Amino acid sequence: MQTLLKTPIGRLRLIGYIEGLSLLVLLFIAVPLKYAAGDPSLSKIMGPLHGALFLLFIFNTLSVGVEQQWKFRQTTYKVMLACIIPFGTFYIDRKILSKI
Repeated sequence: MQTLLKTPIGRLRLIGYIEGLSLLVLLFIAVPLKYAAGDPSLSKIMGPLHGALFLLFIFNTLSVGVEQQWKFRQTTYKVMLACIIPFGTFYIDRKILSKI
């Protein structure tokens, strides 16, 4: 965990991981609680939190892309696209970010 916080790419990977986990919690815990149990409280928390993490991931991706001089179509675009696809942050972490 400490090594993830020391580099910009490490921080991006950590944000991607947390963003992916927030989606898992939202989809598999908060939404079922809202509709099956009639308790929307967790959805009211996780929805905005996931949205904020999504935006943080996008802005951090652009920042790291500029700082690391990534070619937009080769790397930056793929990393940004990954957070739009459900669970794409986990995939892109393994395929691109862990190798940089």
